[in-house]
Amino acid sequence: MKSSRALLFGVAGVTGLLAFYMMSGSPPPPPPAPVAAAPVAADTVDVLVAAADLPMGQTLRAADMRWLAWPKGAVNEGFLQRSQAPNALEDTVGSFVRSPFLGGEPMRREKLIRANGSGFLSAILPTGMRAVAISIDARGSNTAGGFILPNDRVDVLRTYRDEEASRATSTDVQVSETILTNVRVLAVGQTVQERNGERVVTGDTATLELSPAQTEQITLAQKVGQLSLALRSLADAGRAQPEAPEPQAESAVTVVRYGVARQAPRR
Repeated sequence: MKSSRALLFGVAGVTGLLAFYMMSGSPPPPPPAPVAAAPVAADTVDVLVAAADLPMGQTLRAADMRWLAWPKGAVNEGFLQRSQAPNALEDTVGSFVRSPFLGGEPMRREKLIRANGSGFLSAILPTGMRAVAISIDARGSNTAGGFILPNDRVDVLRTYRDEEASRATSTDVQVSETILTNVRVLAVGQTVQERNGERVVTGDTATLELSPAQTEQITLAQKVGQLSLALRSLADAGRAQPEAPEPQAESAVTVVRYGVARQAPRR
């Protein structure tokens, strides 16, 4: 009886230990290592871009451009794409830069000019306009202190001696009047752009963009007086360019008598 009872207790103990082990369980297995998702290949197209900063007026060489993968969703219709124009790089060599490019900026047809052997200045002139050079003081005394740069807008003033008023007053009468307004400056001296951050451009001539009628007017004005340029605000650049300034209801002349200047109505 005692042996059977001992056997029963032994079986119960082993069963309890086995049940305890099964209830406690073994440590959970480590979580599986995360699998990195394969990167999705971006849908790109090759676009012709500027290899470096390109200033206005530069003649393009092959080294100035390169092909660059560009997101297809961000491609503009004006970009030069290799899939559409595989020879665009070779065909663009020799073109003039009409507007500056930044390095990496896509090349656009509207910012390039194919001169076909002509100079840059004649290539950028709008249809029907003329480029006329006038003499200026290299020190800038008649060009806003020398701070007028290419692509600025100016008014043209003529200063001359009024012979009739001088005879009538027996003094030297000098008259100044605005003959043209809101005229675009194409070049100052031999400079057609601002280079290396230089803000002062000097030269002996200023080349203006004029209509045929304005060309005749300013050519005559140079023969009978001295021309000066007055710099206009940048906000005026988008305004229409009038052929001539509006007539004034009453004009005045400057009378210089014994070194003292005063305003007098024109007779």
